Amino acid sequence: MTTVYGMRASGNCYKLQLLLSHLGRQHRWVDVDSTRGETRTPEYLAKNPNGKVPLLELEDGRLLAESNAILCYLAEGSAYLPTDHWQRAQALQWLFFEQYSHEPYVAVARYIAKWLPADHPRQAELPRLRERGHQALDVMEQRLSKSEFFSDGGYGVADIALYAYTHEAPVGGFDLSAYAAVRSWLQRVEAQPGFVPQSY
Repeated sequence: MTTVYGMRASGNCYKLQLLLSHLGRQHRWVDVDSTRGETRTPEYLAKNPNGKVPLLELEDGRLLAESNAILCYLAEGSAYLPTDHWQRAQALQWLFFEQYSHEPYVAVARYIAKWLPADHPRQAELPRLRERGHQALDVMEQRLSKSEFFSDGGYGVADIALYAYTHEAPVGGFDLSAYAAVRSWLQRVEAQPGFVPQSY
């Protein structure tokens, strides 16, 4: 059986939970808590030298890291990853956007605001993170004001990837009231067959 090593509080790991639920695919989940150093043990580093979650392990022992790469692998052959070349390129475009322009700001702001004490030095990063996070949300709003989902092929991996941290953006101090298209899209994602909320 396919095994996923992950931390349920992580949006990057939640992406896989959500896709696997959509697919109805049996899998084994192994909790690995990076906040307790469990991704830095010799045993885990032997599987993923980068020391991060999530990590996918196939029945034959092959290992795949990086959440969006795992999404594409698991979604191959399903409606969640387009076969049309243009639509697949669109999906990849938004997956790269999520990792480079969205997650470093929206997810990091969420982490600092949710888990670090009020007097922690990293609290000083929040204004800049929120500024850049709002820039990413503005880009998303423009796209979603013209399209129901991020790929012309419909709901898929790009939506799953971006939903993972956007739905918790308010935790990081992002007010979504000005983003009507984003809020409507969140509702459309949550209405998809097999949707499961994030568990902790």
